Amino acid sequence: MDKLLIRGGHALNGEIAMSGAKNAALPILCASLLTAEALEFSNVPQLNDISTMLRLLGDMGVAITRDGDDGMVCLDGSTLNNPVASYEMVKTMRASILVLGPLLARCGEAKVSLPGGCAIGARPVDQHIKGLQAMGAEVKVEQGYVHARASRLKGARICTDMVTVTGTENLMMAACLADGETIIENAAREPEVVDLANCLVAMGARISGAGTDIVRIQGVDKLHGARHAIMPDRIETGTYLCAAAVTGGKVRLTRTSAAYLDSVVDKLLDAGCEIVIERDAIQLSAPARLKSVSLRTAPYPAFPTDMQAQFMAMNCVADGVATIRETIFENRFMHVNELMRLGANIQIEGNNAVVRGVGQLQGATVMATDLRASASLIIAGLVAQGETQIDRIYHLDRGYERIEQKLSALGASVERLR
Repeated sequence: MDKLLIRGGHALNGEIAMSGAKNAALPILCASLLTAEALEFSNVPQLNDISTMLRLLGDMGVAITRDGDDGMVCLDGSTLNNPVASYEMVKTMRASILVLGPLLARCGEAKVSLPGGCAIGARPVDQHIKGLQAMGAEVKVEQGYVHARASRLKGARICTDMVTVTGTENLMMAACLADGETIIENAAREPEVVDLANCLVAMGARISGAGTDIVRIQGVDKLHGARHAIMPDRIETGTYLCAAAVTGGKVRLTRTSAAYLDSVVDKLLDAGCEIVIERDAIQLSAPARLKSVSLRTAPYPAFPTDMQAQFMAMNCVADGVATIRETIFENRFMHVNELMRLGANIQIEGNNAVVRGVGQLQGATVMATDLRASASLIIAGLVAQGETQIDRIYHLDRGYERIEQKLSALGASVERLR
């Protein structure tokens, strides 16, 4: 199992390009199940989760052509012949549930294993099932599988009990081929939902309201082929901004946008960073020492839970005391014990973490527990004195493309141990 060895104490300086967004690419790849015509996607990141999704789609009969050099992926769903997502294919990735809606809408049947993924708390699929049932589907959960049937889905008014990104995406895809109008209330507003909607509209879907809490979909008889570029990864962008900030560096990140990072940029400014926003790039200059910043995670456009761990790592060496409140996932403080192994001063009180900044972290061997926890340990290791070894970095490869190469390009000392 691969490990990362980080020798801390190097300020990050220079320029690197950001990758396409994993959380946008995964549902967009699933849109290939909605049409028998070819789709061409650019800026698709090379990540383990993407490879897993492509294998899953291929197992269902989708023809796949991939050019990793420029992030091009071509999908042809005309040969779709197996509306089943087996446990072996989906056990490592929760996003596999995104095949449920489009499979059911196009094939009239879908059998999808209950998914796995990061162990950061309950992310139930009941909202997906509730929405499909409202659209007339017969859904059973048995022997670890969601088995859904419907000759043709019917438009419906759906109000989810909670804001769910994958639930909104699944129901939006299913509604594209339903008979009549579907209204999704309490819909997720994340930019990745908007990117999926833009792709579906390019395929001939009729969608309005994406990016608000009410999305309307007028069902059509069929969708056609299209081309679509995946949006930049806002969480990858935020992670590199945090890494530069904590090391006292100065970086310019290209092929990205600050349009979806308002809450993150605001907190970096509060921490004392200088930020220059360009049309498709962001520059950050860090102070000699950061100021502590308190935050509370909440659904978009509030502060993203996927950036909580990275800011906690920043606060570990910042001047002052910060309180971090996690409201999305109940198990998303698993990185705390590992940060404390590096010398951090953190106290957990329910879903609050109180972080008191220390003058210096010390390198140690730590273990990654999930994707964003892995990123927080890298950030801490970059500023720690001595060597930090991070075990179980397979989580990183699920969500960060070539992270050691990108960090090395900015002057970090990062080595992958195989």
